[in-house]
Parts: sequence; structure tokens; C-alpha cells
Amino acid sequence: MTEGNRVPLRPARGRRGLTALALAAGLLLAGCGGDASAEPEGHDQHSGSAEAPATVAEEASPYQGIHLQDPYQKPAFTLTDTAGAPYDFAARTAAGPTLLFFGYTNCPDVCPTTMADVALGLRSVDPAVAARTTVVFVTTDPARDTPEVLGEYLGRFDADLPVSFVGLSGTQEQIEQAQLAAGVPLAQDDGQAHSALLLLYGTDGEADVAFDAENTGRDIATDLAVVAAE
Repeated sequence: MTEGNRVPLRPARGRRGLTALALAAGLLLAGCGGDASAEPEGHDQHSGSAEAPATVAEEASPYQGIHLQDPYQKPAFTLTDTAGAPYDFAARTAAGPTLLFFGYTNCPDVCPTTMADVALGLRSVDPAVAARTTVVFVTTDPARDTPEVLGEYLGRFDADLPVSFVGLSGTQEQIEQAQLAAGVPLAQDDGQAHSALLLLYGTDGEADVAFDAENTGRDIATDLAVVAAE
């Protein structure tokens, strides 16, 4: 996204205005133990195409998360899952709600907090909705996050859930292409500064809502129920 993008701010809780400004500039990155902001070179659209840039809806929102006026489109990419097999993201996640997050296993704060919130949300929502939901964690540190490492890490969060989290890795180029396809800023500093957005896609292939560090597991559960009913 470019500096020229403008996001209309909606009434917000806490620091929601700061989140909207970050989205407007395309600079929503989380760093290990802190925050970092940088604009990915050569990437200015949330869908990886020539569509309009994402904006935050200013009208009354049905969501507890960040309501995206221009939805993020579900990306098409194939990476390697924790069993070492190819995983076609678009095809494998078509049947129900999908949560997508880019992060790395050595992250001390944003990543484990986000995954814990996702797990809490899935425990809180209707079990039928939870069972239809796919959670995908794509590493931004493929040099260290092998399929085995990803599997062990995600097992800390999904052990008692009706669905297992999907961990994906690949080459550095493949990971970067996946981020570009998803419309999030490219991770920097060997993957340690990465997008903080958790995207929630419906079965229509669009993400009308996203979450950040201000959101809770309860927010995720509430919006999962809304998206599943659409």
C-alpha cells in the first residue's frame, strides 16, 4: 500500500484510530519484543492486484475486529505443511471460515498471544463453527521454522480443539510471494518484523474483518459466528 492511501476512521475502542492509520499507510508490522514499521517495496494493493486499497469502514460495524470496507481477497498459494506435503491454501480452505496469520515460532509476544487468542475463540464459539474453521499459520522465518518445528509449536495451542492448526513453510521466495498474494507487508529482519494482522475469510473468499493485538479471543469468537452465518 502507498502513503497516499487514505482510511476513513470509524468510532473506535482504545487505540483503534492508530490501527486505522497503520492500515492506511500499509505499515502494520510487529517486531520481536516491540513494533517496527516499513513499507514493502513494490507492493501497494491488499489483493496483490490492481484493485482499490483496503480501507476501514466508518459505518456501524457488525464486527468486533477491524471492519475492512474493501475486503481482502483470499490468496492463492501452495506451501509445505507440517507433514512435508504440499498445501494449496485456497483449495484446502474453501469449505468454511479461515483464519490466516504470518509469524514465526521464536516470537516472544505477538505470535503466541495471537495463537492463544485464536484457540480461546475456537473454544468459545459454537463447536459446529469451530469444527468448520481452518487456522493457518505461515512462518516468516522459514530458515528456522521447519515443518517439524511448526508442528511442535502449534501443538501447544490446538491440542484440545476440534481442529488442528495448519503450519506452513517453504522457501524464502515462496513465503514472500504468499505475503504479497495475501496483501500484507513483507516481513523484515529475518522474519522478526511481520504483519500483525489476523485475517478472517468467509466461504465467499473475502476477508471483511481482521484482528490485531488489541482484539481478544472473545472478539474472534463473536466474528467467527457472524462470518459463519453469512
